[in-house]
Amino acid sequence: MEELKQRGRKREGRHRDTWDPFQLNPIGAEKEKKRICFRILQSLVSIIVGLLVLVSGVMSKGSLLVLTTLTSPVSLRNNVDKQFYTLMLMCVLVMPNLLMFLKSLWKCVFKSYVAPKPKTLGIMCVIESLVAVGTAILVLIVMPKLDVFTNLCIPGGICILSAVFQIAFRLQTHSWMILYPICSIILVLSGYVLLAVDYYVRESSYVPGQVEGCYIYVGIAIFATLLVSLNWWENPFQASTNIQETLSELDTFRDAVYMFTSLIRIALTLGVYFLYYCVIVEADARINWDAFTKAGKGTVEIGLGLFFLQAFCSAACHWFGVVACKIHSMTYAFALPVSLTGPATLILGMILFLTQAESLVPSSQTANLYTSSNNFTVKTPFWPFCHELETLKDVNTTPVVMLEISYSICKTSLNNPNAMWPFSMLALEGVCMWLGLVSCTYYVWKIKVQRIERTSQLFVRRLYESAFIDLSMLLNTKMKVIRTANKESSGNDAVENCVIYLCATMWHETYDEMLKIMTSMFRLDRYRGDPKEEHKDCFDFECHIYVDDAFMIEKDTEKKLVNTYVCDLIQVVMEVYRVFTNKEPDEVSIIETPYGGRLVFVMPEGNMLYVHLKDKQLIRNKKRWSQIMYLYYLLGWKGYNVKNPQKITRQNNPCRASLISLDGESYLLPSYDNDSKRRHISDENTYIMALDGDTDFQPAALILLVDRLRMYDTVGAACGRIHPTGMGPMVWYQKFEYAVGHWLQKTAEHVFGSVLCSPGCFSLFRGSALMDDNVLKRYTTKATRASEYVQYDQGEDRWLCTLLLQQGWRVEYNAASDAFTNSPQEFKEFYNQRRRWGPSTLANTLDLLHSGKDTVKRNTSISILYILYQIFTVASSILGPASVTLMVAGAFQFVFGIEGTLSIIIAVVPPTVYMLICFVAKPNFQITIAAILSVIYAFLMTASFFSIIGDMVKQGTFITPTGLFLVSGAILYMVTAILHPQECTLIIYGLMYFICIPSGYLLLTIYSLVNMHIVSWGTRETNKAKEQKKQVGTVCSRDCKMCCWDVKIQVTQETENLVLQQIQQAVNPNTPAAKTEPEEPKAHSTHEVQSSLDANKHILDYIEEMPRKRNESKENLNKDNEEKDSCSDRSGSSKSFEKKADTFYEETDFDDDDDDDDDDYDYNDYDTLETKEVVPESDWVEPVKTEFLKKLTYANLKRNLQEQIRYTLRNKNQEDLCEELVLILSDTLNEELRDKVGPEDILSVSQLEELQYALNEATRRIMKTNRIENGAQRLERRVKRAIERTLVAPQVEKLSEDEQDFWNKLLERYLRPIQDDKAHLEEVTRELKSLRNKAVFLYFIINVLWIVATFFLQAIGTEVLSINIPKYYPNGSLAPDPLKVEPLSLMFLLSFAILLIIQFLAMLYHRVYTLIHVVSYRSTEKDYKEKDEEDEDEALVLGNPVNLTVTADDL
Repeated sequence: MEELKQRGRKREGRHRDTWDPFQLNPIGAEKEKKRICFRILQSLVSIIVGLLVLVSGVMSKGSLLVLTTLTSPVSLRNNVDKQFYTLMLMCVLVMPNLLMFLKSLWKCVFKSYVAPKPKTLGIMCVIESLVAVGTAILVLIVMPKLDVFTNLCIPGGICILSAVFQIAFRLQTHSWMILYPICSIILVLSGYVLLAVDYYVRESSYVPGQVEGCYIYVGIAIFATLLVSLNWWENPFQASTNIQETLSELDTFRDAVYMFTSLIRIALTLGVYFLYYCVIVEADARINWDAFTKAGKGTVEIGLGLFFLQAFCSAACHWFGVVACKIHSMTYAFALPVSLTGPATLILGMILFLTQAESLVPSSQTANLYTSSNNFTVKTPFWPFCHELETLKDVNTTPVVMLEISYSICKTSLNNPNAMWPFSMLALEGVCMWLGLVSCTYYVWKIKVQRIERTSQLFVRRLYESAFIDLSMLLNTKMKVIRTANKESSGNDAVENCVIYLCATMWHETYDEMLKIMTSMFRLDRYRGDPKEEHKDCFDFECHIYVDDAFMIEKDTEKKLVNTYVCDLIQVVMEVYRVFTNKEPDEVSIIETPYGGRLVFVMPEGNMLYVHLKDKQLIRNKKRWSQIMYLYYLLGWKGYNVKNPQKITRQNNPCRASLISLDGESYLLPSYDNDSKRRHISDENTYIMALDGDTDFQPAALILLVDRLRMYDTVGAACGRIHPTGMGPMVWYQKFEYAVGHWLQKTAEHVFGSVLCSPGCFSLFRGSALMDDNVLKRYTTKATRASEYVQYDQGEDRWLCTLLLQQGWRVEYNAASDAFTNSPQEFKEFYNQRRRWGPSTLANTLDLLHSGKDTVKRNTSISILYILYQIFTVASSILGPASVTLMVAGAFQFVFGIEGTLSIIIAVVPPTVYMLICFVAKPNFQITIAAILSVIYAFLMTASFFSIIGDMVKQGTFITPTGLFLVSGAILYMVTAILHPQECTLIIYGLMYFICIPSGYLLLTIYSLVNMHIVSWGTRETNKAKEQKKQVGTVCSRDCKMCCWDVKIQVTQETENLVLQQIQQAVNPNTPAAKTEPEEPKAHSTHEVQSSLDANKHILDYIEEMPRKRNESKENLNKDNEEKDSCSDRSGSSKSFEKKADTFYEETDFDDDDDDDDDDYDYNDYDTLETKEVVPESDWVEPVKTEFLKKLTYANLKRNLQEQIRYTLRNKNQEDLCEELVLILSDTLNEELRDKVGPEDILSVSQLEELQYALNEATRRIMKTNRIENGAQRLERRVKRAIERTLVAPQVEKLSEDEQDFWNKLLERYLRPIQDDKAHLEEVTRELKSLRNKAVFLYFIINVLWIVATFFLQAIGTEVLSINIPKYYPNGSLAPDPLKVEPLSLMFLLSFAILLIIQFLAMLYHRVYTLIHVVSYRSTEKDYKEKDEEDEDEALVLGNPVNLTVTADDL
């Protein structure tokens, strides 16, 4: 309700100024807000992950302690059980090394293998060997000799070396933080001392259950912890400059090193195990190999259960810890639960001990075994309890685990017969060790993580230590340290800035489609904000729209004008600008270019929007050539330009906005702020966002794709989830088709290898990937052969991705990045679209498979297994028509009860006839026949669906081939939809997809193959201008739609006049024919338009001259002109482009003390600055200018002035002054114009002159009245600048000579319109038909062979050749007659089922990481801070590597 009232108030405000206050408000134009559900989701996920980290850590640590207790020499188990538990303990140590070996082996075999350097490999092997020996000694030898409490506390000492290295390398960001590692060392050493004292007290006070020579084992434990602490040497050593080269080398071949070191660790662990338990230990405790077969069932169950529990929980704790870091919950979901793992394990053990101790009280039968001595007084209540435990070791009802833990506790000072106070030393030892660990890893609590951090950037080692899971995770967390030599940060604390070029290609889009893309761009402008604000996402962007076929030749005057599509686009830009800002576009430039024309807009927040108008007479049209056009312009020309600034001389006296001083030389910077920023941005951080003219997306969708490219250097492109929009059955079919394609197929490609196609409607490309060898240069290849026409021009986005993959780049898919685009709503349009996509997809996939061997060598994301997977999918798609035909045959069997062989013959007839029709008939007739057959097939599939259900009911079971296929497929798709909660409603369209399978996979395949020789686009082919011309003079127009036929009947004025003339001549032959002049209204309209253009041209001429008149007559109005730029720019489109970005002017405001000098400079050189070169105008320029002149109407001026003042004074803490200016200047404008002009009238020359003078005078009076102490003159200049922007007219500008030369050479080299001679076209047509015939023949033979094989298997009969499958009823009973299935059908069903299961598992994996990415993004969404503009006014700071500052002294 509040929203309705707010819109009503805005409408009332507009209604006061004009009689036409109504406007379009596109969906999604409202401001983005953080949704509460996502906030709740983030908190909920953080809590769940934190609990999982804590629980899995406690289970891992607890199960290890139980295993060490069961293997103790003084435990109550027999030697056979102890040996088995020792074997399980050894397997616990081997398991993570085995997993690391398998992972490294997979990457080396199927990804890439880099041979390690011998020196680095030797160092790593020595360190890993010491760590493996220390771990094995500590866990296999020492810990079984100690009690459970000591085993819980003593591993805390492995942090001591890390603390020592932190002090040695001074890794602290603040000097006082060195107290943390110092305290850690003191606490750990205190723990060691307390440990020694505690065992001395135990030995001297005769605590029972102590191992002989326990002092030796305590010393060995301390030595072993020192060896284990070497495990994380890389973390502090990354601060050492001397070892940086070694670490950098190690990152290149880390997989190979881990493959060798994992084997070494496994071998050493086994060596220590066998050496000690076969040689060193006493003879009665040595390994007896026959004993493993004599272990009891309970022992095996307990041992294996503890082993699998420990292995699984260790891996889970590590993985959930990584997840906690990636979702930005380092403190509460990682550091806190991991640090509390030890105390939580202790508390859990004590709770279990206290609650379960009652079950350990001896029974009456065993109580008489206990005897006490009268000569000894026991002073602890644990003594009788502990003494009685020995009597329970042979009782079968006793819980073994609790008994052993309790008996281990009795080995501590709690069982001291003299006093219990020595136990406090053990407790204090545990506190010291725990505090030492926490203080050593203090940095984990405040570490900053990027949104989508890589695991290698979070942790030093990929390997976790299952024996010390909590300590290894804390010590393994990578420190953001400062290198000792140059004090540079070794971690990527700040995200590198990037530049994104949004490039949308348009081809005959409708008004509503243009509205979507423009709304999306303006949403991104609002999300990014002012370019001088530091956005947390660290990006800048420009929008470029490339309009194909933008011009038309007027029939009467032969003038070249923009067509109706461009007129619609201009209207959309102005409409969206009004919705977002409540005013007209401020600064618009119109530029003639060698390829046609260009319109330049400044978006509300200061970002740039370019509209490139392509003339098909001057430049090649279609999407691929538009892409080549903007790739060469943005990556080639602009990239070269910012790297080679034009040197200028001192005598030119340029303004500071275009000056960079370096070693006494001066350079001309690029005109736009983004161009100057790109000067310090590498090609790796320059991104191209490819869009279609009807794409609708949110800023979050773009940022999620940027994350993928920013975090992974090998990713060359990333695409999002494309949602088709529209209404009708064809759209419903495509909704589910797109859903299945993204849910299963694209996720499987992403997980197992690389996405093969990043759709051109919404994909982000890395600049350096596109600029790589054999990519962009190859992409400019003109198709000359038949196969090239199919591969290059029918699916340009897939071919571009194929080139990227062949060069070693990876293409990824992000399921959370949603984009919406219009899909074909008509049957004909859908078939024509897929006629292009089908052959192109097959051609590019076969090209990739053909070069598979070389691609596997170059691309680490593509393996031999992935190539085999793609071969299987291609084979499945080739056999699609035969499979669908057999499915239809099965439907005939189910519905009509026809025999198998006859049903196959009947099912083959329609596709065969349709293929013949496609060879002889025209495409429109082919589509009509396909539509009719599709309806028939849909009825048949519907009947088949219910027949299958009926057959399952009749059979009493669903365990039949068809039943299993239907039920399992339905369950799989239902689960998949549930795992996509925002898209789960799409499952409704699954039935539509099912009944359209014959149309989509049989008829469409035949149509695509037979019409492969047609290389036209197939969609949006109608010319809107021609259509509208046909509508002129139309008397009657009727559209008749029936089923799949569209019939249009028209009677035009010309036809009617001709009929009337014939009738008149027939009635009265002597009367001259009646003269009809249908062109008169058009001529009249043209006259009105021309007169309007003349008037507007007069206004434009006045506005161009107005600054000079104002300079000559009103000297007191010139103080706001000091920011004018007199410099011409070699890379921009004009010399006045500096005026476009408000942000750039605000950054270069001068100090108040310099106002007089600067004003004098402006006055003296004003004539020189404002003198503009006369730009010759083409015929199309004037009507475009006229459209933008509507901003000078009375109604628009008032609204524009108000909003311009508010925008100019934003963030200035002058709200009261701003509203006073808005109120008084609005009154001034009303006084000047009321009763003089109408709300829709454009102001005359004198009115504009008088209005500007009055507004400036009013501004001066308000500023004097308010008596602003600081910055009054600066604020006054800003307000006057806002007034000038309000009154400025669109500028007709000229390209710089360098850019003009660039476009001419680019057109000549790559983009001249293709003009093939007739002979060449005929030759290409013959080649295309020949290619078509070969492809059809290949498809036909393969599918016929499959159908014939199935037919003969049916003819032979299931009794002779079949596979018997047991048949079960729903109650579980076995049916007497088994199911008999043909081997071929069963093999195909099993293959298809395996493929679906593989894709389903890939989808599960992808879903988890998508959730992690979404949660991490929502925690940082729309969060940026603004720079202090007052500081920026002092000097212009350029973001170059030398931190160069340009001030007035440089001039």
